[in-house]
Amino acid sequence: MGTTDESEDRTQALADRLLRDAGAALELYTIYLGERLGLYRALAEQGPATSTELADRTGTAERYVREWLEHHAASGLVDVDDTGAEPGVRRYTLPPEHVPVLADPDDVRYQAHQGVEITRAGRRLPDLADAFRTGGAPPPLAWEPEGRAEWNRPLFMNLLAKDWLPAIPEIDGRLRADPPARLADVACGTGWAAIAIAQSYPRVSVDGFDLDEDAVAAARDHAEEAGLADRVNFAVADAAALSKTPGYDLVTIIEALHDMSRPVEALRGVRQMLAEGGTVLVVDELVEDEFTAPASDIERYHYGWSVLSCLPDAMGDPQTAATGAVMRPSVLRRYATEAGFRDLEVLPIRNDYLRFYRLIP
Repeated sequence: MGTTDESEDRTQALADRLLRDAGAALELYTIYLGERLGLYRALAEQGPATSTELADRTGTAERYVREWLEHHAASGLVDVDDTGAEPGVRRYTLPPEHVPVLADPDDVRYQAHQGVEITRAGRRLPDLADAFRTGGAPPPLAWEPEGRAEWNRPLFMNLLAKDWLPAIPEIDGRLRADPPARLADVACGTGWAAIAIAQSYPRVSVDGFDLDEDAVAAARDHAEEAGLADRVNFAVADAAALSKTPGYDLVTIIEALHDMSRPVEALRGVRQMLAEGGTVLVVDELVEDEFTAPASDIERYHYGWSVLSCLPDAMGDPQTAATGAVMRPSVLRRYATEAGFRDLEVLPIRNDYLRFYRLIP
C-alpha cells in the first residue's frame, strides 16, 4: 500500500510541477511584451500609471495594457495601490527593487531578456521536432523581428574587463604593457566583449570575428557608437580559418566554443593565431564535472538551452562534434589536447554561471 501511495504522490507532484511550469512560461511571454513594448521602461522612468496613462506613454491599446498590468500585479511583478478600485482607476508601480531586473539592461541583474530568448526559442519548435526525426539542424532563426537579445552586454561591460581579466595577472599585465597588445575575440556576437576590453585597456586593439553577418553589423554599430571604431574592428569569418591572421597576444572565446560544430578545428586555428607567449582564454558554462541526476537548477537551465538551441545549431555539419551547452571540463581538455595545446588551466574566478579556462600552447 505504501508503494502505491508513494507512486501516487510522485505522479501528483509532477502534475503540480508542470502546472507551475506552464504559469512560469506564460509569465515569461508577458515579460517579452513588457520588454518589447517599453512598458517597464515607461513605469521606471515616468513613475506609477493607470492602464490608460501607461497605454498613452507607450502607444499601446488600453485594454491590452490593463490585462497585462493586472497579470503583473497578480504575479507580484508590479505593485497596485488599491485592488478594490475600479479597473481604470487603479495605479500601478514598478517597485524600485524590480527596476534592475526588468527595466535596466545595463545592470548585471537584468533578466527581462529571458522573455525575448524564450519567445525566440519557441518559434523554432516545429522545425526542431523535424530535426529530431532527421538528425539534421533546424533552419537558422531570422534576426527579426526583435533581433538577438543582448543578455551578455551588462556582464561584459561591468565585469569582463573590470573584474575578470584583472584577476588573471599574466593577461592583465600584457594588456597594459608595451608594445600595445593585439586581441582577437572569436565568435564575438554583437561585440560587447571586444568593446568592454577596449574601453578598459586603452592601448589594446581588438579584432572580433563571427559567422553571423547580422551580429557583425550590429557589433560595428556598437563600436562606432562607443567611439572605438579606430581600435575595434569586426569581420565575418570562420574560427577554423583564422590561422591566417597570426600575431595575437590574447584570443578569447566566450560562451561560444560549445556552439561550434568543429571545436577542435576552431581551437587548432586559434592556436596558430597566437603571438609568441600568447594566451587563449575560453569562457563557457559552469556545469558539473560529471553527469548527475537529478541536477541543480543551473544545470537544468543549461541543459534546457542545449536541447532547444546549442545542440541543434551545431547539427547541420555531418562532421559535427555535437557538443551541446553542457561542455564539461574533461571534454574541453580533450578538445584542447587534440588541437595541439599542452594543457588547460581552470582559473579561480568565481561566477554563478561561467567557468574560465586558460589554454596552454
